[in-house]
Amino acid sequence: MAAGNKVRAGLALTVAVVAISWSAILVRLAAAPALAIAFYRMLFSTAALAPSGIRATGPVSRRDLGLATLAGVLLGLHFASWISSLDYTSVASSVMLVTTQPLFTAVLGPSVLGERVGARGVFAVILSLAGIALIAGGDLQTGGQALLGDGLAVVGALTASVYFMIGRALRNRIRFTRYLLLVNGAATLVLLVFVLSYGVPLRGFPPMAWLWFALLAAGPNLVGHGLLNWSVRRLPAFPVNMAVLGEPVLATLYAAILFKEMPTRLFYPGAALILAGLLIVQWNREEGEAA
Repeated sequence: MAAGNKVRAGLALTVAVVAISWSAILVRLAAAPALAIAFYRMLFSTAALAPSGIRATGPVSRRDLGLATLAGVLLGLHFASWISSLDYTSVASSVMLVTTQPLFTAVLGPSVLGERVGARGVFAVILSLAGIALIAGGDLQTGGQALLGDGLAVVGALTASVYFMIGRALRNRIRFTRYLLLVNGAATLVLLVFVLSYGVPLRGFPPMAWLWFALLAAGPNLVGHGLLNWSVRRLPAFPVNMAVLGEPVLATLYAAILFKEMPTRLFYPGAALILAGLLIVQWNREEGEAA
């Protein structure tokens, strides 16, 4: 990759992480049922993407259409599980666990994408996960509800990892805007099925809730996930997934400022380990280790 393209990809990845780090905060502010939040987040995103996605030209094979639909189903499951986790556990614990997706990428990436993780990549994962463990250890709740929330967040991590790997596999076969429309549309339909199945209300929310729904679609979804999809078409899936580990650092800081959820003393060494892992990945990705 040319130097200019590397800079653009790195900048896009940075903006994406900042955008998605607001996701948990906006979910909390919306104060609505989790599945309703997830549904409107995807519905508004799909509506915004429709004009450019429909105009995108180029053939799409039946196989690629199926893969894009599968990616959308996984995205819908990701938001359903992760947003629901925030009803049961803290912002810090939820966001820490959902960003363990590099573990699944490291395990599945070599067989799914043929992307080698390498020794430094493994070390970066261990380093970052040690940081996550430190932060979560200072804040992790106990009891059945917290464990349920933690489990839902891990499901969100698994589905997000496979979603991004599919996006990388299709990066040269489907126009970017069309791919986003297909994925977001499929996710919206999946979430609608969940909403109808569980009898979740879709109206009667206060005006501010609709503002938070719209901001979730515009910021974390269109900007955040849009740039992550753009980045994963130009970078190996592993460093993209690793960069997302910056989300818990920022989200925990936002929660401390807005909700007075102050980080424990373990937050600071944990954040340092996470950032160290990110630096290892970004500095070594061009050497072919996907580290």
